[in-house]
Amino acid sequence: MIYRELGKTGLKVSEIGMGCEGFAEENCAMTKKLFDAAEAAGVNYFDLYTSNPKVRKAVGEALRGRREKFFAQSHICSVWKDGQYKRTRNLKEVVAGFEESLEQLQTDYIDVGTIHYCDALDDWKKIFSGGILDYVRELKSAGKIRHIGLSSHNPQAALAAVLSGAIEVLMFSVNPCYDLLPASEDVEELWNEKNYAGNLTNMDPDRQKLYETCQRLGVGVTVMKCFGGGDLLNAKLSPAGAALTPNQCIHYALSRPAVATVLAGAHSVEQLEQSIAYEDATDEEKDFALTFASFPKISWQGHCVYCSHCAPCVKKIDIASVTKFLHLAETQSTIPETVREHYALLAHHAGECIQCGVCETRCPFGVQIRENMKKAAKLFGY
Repeated sequence: MIYRELGKTGLKVSEIGMGCEGFAEENCAMTKKLFDAAEAAGVNYFDLYTSNPKVRKAVGEALRGRREKFFAQSHICSVWKDGQYKRTRNLKEVVAGFEESLEQLQTDYIDVGTIHYCDALDDWKKIFSGGILDYVRELKSAGKIRHIGLSSHNPQAALAAVLSGAIEVLMFSVNPCYDLLPASEDVEELWNEKNYAGNLTNMDPDRQKLYETCQRLGVGVTVMKCFGGGDLLNAKLSPAGAALTPNQCIHYALSRPAVATVLAGAHSVEQLEQSIAYEDATDEEKDFALTFASFPKISWQGHCVYCSHCAPCVKKIDIASVTKFLHLAETQSTIPETVREHYALLAHHAGECIQCGVCETRCPFGVQIRENMKKAAKLFGY
């Protein structure tokens, strides 16, 4: 298992994490089975968005004797009321719900206390100034949570939260179909077939800016909906009109700036192990570029996805990394020091490009690589 830094939290998390979708299977008996499989494979991070008390208690039992082996990303503002899940911004409900969750989980702290489901700018404003964020900060000061997170599907709302400096971890929906959609405050738009009917082209700029800002500010991204609820694995259901493999979906998500872990949804041990198998997959099995280039409904033409099909460079330049650092730097008035340092550590730099164009003949997306190398050399100075 490969472990990545989760932003600036100091946590080293497994790049394959575990979603909680399958915890309720088999009357919650699946919970322990999934945690057993996760521990055996070195998975050390999981998400718990559900407020179902039965599921939370099952997780508490599954963690008994091994709490320190897992980082828990548990949601604040997700409560259980009248026998069903509810998202709330009512502070009394939020406080009671969080204290109840600690008891059910048999723990006295949560590693990443995640403010649940903020998809609207007005909602973020309420969280920021309406007492919720103050309460979450109190929880951190008291040691009841170690880090502050937020979950969102809307890049504009998420970016506002990231830029505020209030959150350390962002749980966000990342996959090659959703990434082409413009921001919306209605999560159902992610599944609306009409939104994919117009031959979408290239990543939505709000989403790209979000990922790059998270990278620059050290906000770790944990990925939900990597498989689009399973739709991306089925050619008939996929918005792209073609099926992807689990390895391709995971690799795409892990290739985005700031992403630390993919929270793989699994309804069985076999499904979890299929995601964990990514760690042993070949480069060919992970490669998504040629499949993207053949999508009948959406297009990434002209956009670098950091797939490295352009390699090898005759001057041994890591073209994908140079391009990624170029994109990270271009969004700022001055080059962030961390980006400059990472660029400097590359063995070869854009200024060494001899403009031969061989790389462009290999690119599945028609990216103007030589122009990008000129821009990078000018921007970084070498």
